[in-house]
Amino acid sequence: MQTIANFDRIGEENAFAVLARANALAAQGRDIINLGIGQPDFPTPPHIVEAAVKALRDGQHGYTDATGIRPLREAVASDLHRRFQAEVSPDSVLIVPGGKVTMFAAILMFGEPGAEILYPDPGFPIYRSMIEFTGATPVPVPIREDKGFAVSAEETLALITPRTRLLILNSPANPCGGVTPRAEIDRLVAGLAEHPQVAVLSDEIYDQLLYDGEQHVTLLDYPEIRDRLIVLNGWSKTYAMTGWRMGYSIWPDGLYDKARKLAVNAWSCVNAPAQFGALAALTGPQDAVAEMRAAFDTRRKVVVELLNAMPGVSCVVPKGAFYAFPNIRETGWKAKPLASALLEQAGIATIGGPDFGTLGEGYIRVSYANSEENIRRALGRVGEFLERGVGSVESSSL
Repeated sequence: MQTIANFDRIGEENAFAVLARANALAAQGRDIINLGIGQPDFPTPPHIVEAAVKALRDGQHGYTDATGIRPLREAVASDLHRRFQAEVSPDSVLIVPGGKVTMFAAILMFGEPGAEILYPDPGFPIYRSMIEFTGATPVPVPIREDKGFAVSAEETLALITPRTRLLILNSPANPCGGVTPRAEIDRLVAGLAEHPQVAVLSDEIYDQLLYDGEQHVTLLDYPEIRDRLIVLNGWSKTYAMTGWRMGYSIWPDGLYDKARKLAVNAWSCVNAPAQFGALAALTGPQDAVAEMRAAFDTRRKVVVELLNAMPGVSCVVPKGAFYAFPNIRETGWKAKPLASALLEQAGIATIGGPDFGTLGEGYIRVSYANSEENIRRALGRVGEFLERGVGSVESSSL
């Protein structure tokens, strides 16, 4: 059998490989603490679960519209208006099975040989994977520690060429926890006026997980790019619903029907009772969101304090999401060998920075979507491991 060449270029999200290895070690009786996977350790709030159960009992067992049930699309539009005063029509909302689907759809629309697509580096690995799958040229946009892991409008705009079709943005950001300030986004949007051929995919999945008084800046605030703006969001992170596979996207008029046709061809519709759970999430009490955010904030401070106390490690304070991205260059280790050694020898799962892009070398990702107790235990082991003085000579052989 001969498959098309595109499949030889497709990548992975290594967090799942690390999770599988961590689970295998745990099955052998090892005490493994997972600071790798980006999954809240909280259960889905009970009223959301009950709404989905009720939908099943009420007979919501069939197909829905490919774009999602109307009440849920209306609730998404209302929620965006409540939080950002954004004017969004329910007819621009597409309910999808998770956040990755919007990446897939947008990149598939614009990616082909000869095209260029800009994406953040370090950034979520599926961006580059899907760009390479389409045959387009991936162009990394540097996300730098000295800028607080925020996007630089100047650097981004300088990378645009006549071949650029799509620009992918992510704030708050995975894996770095950076938040791009409004002034920088203002400069970026102003510069995009010179490049009307460039569509924008704004990944805002962490939009409710910000700290230290930071306010999320949605690209829906910029009417001058609404006719080429795709917004990615969903329920996984905010409502601890990763396994529900519930996402949504906002599409401009010129692209919405293309996305709808892709839905019809690929997944027909999203799980019906899960949509009723998502509806309860948006229309019900938001106390659990505030409680989870407060817990993440406490853990964030613990993580930064403990990392900065380790030999050879420095960590800027993340402003959003639930990841820290410590600099480990002074330890003498390369990032992926260190992450592997920490898992195999210390029982701590983290993700090596190069799994998020070439500029990720010298960093590891630490998720604080785990309990404070586990975080303290895990980072205690990491500190002990580094204090033993194992360095670059041994790292080169791992």
